[in-house]
Amino acid sequence: MTLEVDTEPSAPDIGRPALPPGRHVALPGRGSLFIRERPGPDDAPTALLLHGAAVTGAVNFHTAYEPLSRHVNVVSLDHRGHGRSFRSHRRFRLEDAADDAVALADQLGLERFVPVGYSMGGAVAQLIWQRHPERVSGLVLCATWSRFFRTNRERGLLRTIGRLGTGTRLLTRRRSVDLFLTAAAKHSSVGHRSPWVVSEVRSGSVPMMVEGLGTVGSFDSSAWIGEIDVPMGLIVLNRDDVVPPDRQHHLASLVPFADVRYLDLLHDECISRPERFIPTLVEVVSGVVEALDR
Repeated sequence: MTLEVDTEPSAPDIGRPALPPGRHVALPGRGSLFIRERPGPDDAPTALLLHGAAVTGAVNFHTAYEPLSRHVNVVSLDHRGHGRSFRSHRRFRLEDAADDAVALADQLGLERFVPVGYSMGGAVAQLIWQRHPERVSGLVLCATWSRFFRTNRERGLLRTIGRLGTGTRLLTRRRSVDLFLTAAAKHSSVGHRSPWVVSEVRSGSVPMMVEGLGTVGSFDSSAWIGEIDVPMGLIVLNRDDVVPPDRQHHLASLVPFADVRYLDLLHDECISRPERFIPTLVEVVSGVVEALDR
């Protein structure tokens, strides 16, 4: 039976939905991650929600907490440099984000869990399996890729974006945030962003968020993604305007054993059209959980 939990009340005037309570969890030798938790049925596995670049766990998954909690215990985190989680003088690396997630699982007493990654979070989820396979019981990837770049030019462009993030460390915080929000608005399919979403984005470290975008160019799991040996689900967005659909289809071709679902959605419509995205996410996660008992 699902346990009832207190929630942060909604604030319609700024567009904030009701959210599970959040807290910081200290990771020895690293920093503290900000997480939100919603308990699920007794003895259910835990799904660890991994958000995309430049947002937070709450922005990416705020409509998913309650429906997912009917099947799993739900924990979302803000990656390092995002939201309320710790900053670092080191450049943002996907490998560090993956190790952060496992360090969080250690602190929460989770021997195994199901990473659920969206976009950049999907790359982090894949790395969790590659670096810590004994901790992963299942895997769900959404709107993500195994290899984003197709040419050296594309790879160089993405690495340049990452270097721009390092350059923003020289700007004042207000100037870097203003520049980042202006650029983000031009490349978003959401349209109007509520004051709450803007505040969530503003709470992060602009240099680390831009560096996170730049990591797209260095990530390549195509040589080992087919070795995944746990139940796996995949959601492909056929109209994605951020992660090209052909890159998502390529990932699907490398994991023929996965439960693959296709949705005609833009990249940010997981947020703006949750009625189209969330039911499929719940079906895929619950299917992975059911497969764990076979």
